[in-house]
Amino acid sequence: RPATAARPIAEISAEQARARSTGIGELDRVLGGGIVPGAVVLLAGEPGVGKSTLLLTVAAACAAASRERGQGPVLYVTGEESASQVRLRAERIEAIDPALLLAAETELSALLGHVEAAQPSLLVVDSVQTIASAQVEGSAGGVSQVRAVAGALIATAKERGIPVLLVGHVTKDGGIAGPRVLEHLVDVVTQFEGERHGRLRLLRAVKNRYGPTDEVGCFDLGERGIVGLADPSGLFLSAARSEVPGTCATVTLEGRRPMPVEIQALVAATSAGSPRRTTSGVDHSRAAMALAVLAARMRVETASSDVYVSTVGGARAVEPATDLAVAIAVVSAARNLPTPPGLVAFGEVGLTGEVRATVGIQRRLAEAARLGFDRAIVPLPGSEELRGVPGMSVLPVAHVGEAVGAALPQG
Repeated sequence: RPATAARPIAEISAEQARARSTGIGELDRVLGGGIVPGAVVLLAGEPGVGKSTLLLTVAAACAAASRERGQGPVLYVTGEESASQVRLRAERIEAIDPALLLAAETELSALLGHVEAAQPSLLVVDSVQTIASAQVEGSAGGVSQVRAVAGALIATAKERGIPVLLVGHVTKDGGIAGPRVLEHLVDVVTQFEGERHGRLRLLRAVKNRYGPTDEVGCFDLGERGIVGLADPSGLFLSAARSEVPGTCATVTLEGRRPMPVEIQALVAATSAGSPRRTTSGVDHSRAAMALAVLAARMRVETASSDVYVSTVGGARAVEPATDLAVAIAVVSAARNLPTPPGLVAFGEVGLTGEVRATVGIQRRLAEAARLGFDRAIVPLPGSEELRGVPGMSVLPVAHVGEAVGAALPQG
């Protein structure tokens, strides 16, 4: 017989499944409002990207919140480092709280013993690949070990209603290390990304049983740790928007989130037999295509020049909607004509020079207006349905030539 009888769904309380804030807004955004009791969240990322620093920050924030609510402590179990090493990092990033408990363990039964003794309100395990079970053959990180450890932690989370955050390693090709079943077992799978030498970090949900998978969280990795960025525009736009040739602002979409990006271009006389085409932050193939379209449809010749196209702050602007900003920036650099400081442009450019429709134009315009831009060049297709944006003059264009003419009327 079943332990409990089946009941009408309307009689079942949903309170125990309500998400609770982690205290970090950008993480809550990705998780769908917070972390659900009993949920198991896998955080994957490359070595050195800041996974442990992020989760230590989260653990300290949750510990402070749990203390205020009179709940159990937060238990942070590390198999990667010694307890002393984690303590040093916690001091550096100011992540020390009386309700944050720390244990260095690599054996599953000892880890579960800590859970039994501490009765935590949140469990953090760094990382699932370093924990091994004595009941299973093989070394830690092996397929059978990862499956057994993850299964035991998931069972503990569901039985006790404890949310669990697991750190996961990634393989050389960017996939999550370990058996594929790990991603199916957990409730949420997130990817923590960023250039190792840059400050920006992005958190994406690849799978989420409790919320959307098209939200992106932005974080700034600095000397004092990781800080959520509700407004990341300061990293992607030049501080002084002076009239300088070779620049054009655009707005990309990371999931549902509009992200402002400044495109910069430089056209210089080549000193080698073969002109260079160098890009950073933009799609190399699309930038090369934009140069070909400008040469064929507008007679903007760059065949004998080195062309450099980059984004400010190490941002990634690889979606087709950045084509128009790249084209305007290149023409601006080639003709040594500055673009107006309040201008923003987005749209895909086809091989015939036509400007194609772009998704999320309304959201892009609203974000640009919020940041002080007052003039936008957008694709003509789809512009009929746009609502007016206060303080923003919108110019729909059908061809890249129209866009360049509007952005650089003096040229």
